[in-house]
Amino acid sequence: MRTETIPCSYTARTGTGTGAGKIPLHPPRSLSADTLLRSSDRLIIFTRYPRPGVTKTRLIPLLGRRGAAGVQRQLTERLLARVAADPMLMERTTVQFTGGTHRQVRDWLGRQPAIAPQQGNGLGRRMLAALARARARGGGRIILVGADCPALDPALIRCGFNLLAEHDITVGPCRDGGYYLIGIARQTGLTRIIPLFADMAWGSSRVLEQTLARIDRLRLSCGLLPTLVDIDRPEDLAYLHHHPCPQ
Repeated sequence: MRTETIPCSYTARTGTGTGAGKIPLHPPRSLSADTLLRSSDRLIIFTRYPRPGVTKTRLIPLLGRRGAAGVQRQLTERLLARVAADPMLMERTTVQFTGGTHRQVRDWLGRQPAIAPQQGNGLGRRMLAALARARARGGGRIILVGADCPALDPALIRCGFNLLAEHDITVGPCRDGGYYLIGIARQTGLTRIIPLFADMAWGSSRVLEQTLARIDRLRLSCGLLPTLVDIDRPEDLAYLHHHPCPQ
């Protein structure tokens, strides 16, 4: 896949971010957070209800069940606090959850944002179902993110929407070989991108590589955002201290 490095006005707040995106095939005019959101733009945040013992299980040996669940709670609340500081983005946001009831999640997160349960068996099917639901409800450019990256903020999400003005897909890579963000443009049909979510080695270090290879085979244009760290393992916890939650 041919790539070209372009300037990025977003300054990554993690030691691994480069402040530049590698854009396959066609460089956009700019990778900027200064983009106007459209009424049809949609942001989906995937998270899990922080029930002790079933969330952030790789952290349990170090932090215990409640401590690991507390990290899940902190990461989700941190991201939502940042999104709430961007009212236009918050209006376009839905949190899709698993691991809890609608009442539990509403009591946890409060009146905003909109919430809905994830649908489908397996992560790939749940992601595809979330994109399909947003598209069926009038979504044009749609971005889906996880809540595990402490450096993720509205500026970077807006960079993703900006890329979707010129590309079919945008992806935000994680340092561990996965990705924290995937977005589809208005013109990108859902049936065309089914292979991006089927038979994927979810949770492995090969997810990003597999995804980009399939995007290439599908002849879709793709814009890459800066690489971030997600919090899954004990060695990742140091990054939490670099990104305090907004007050």
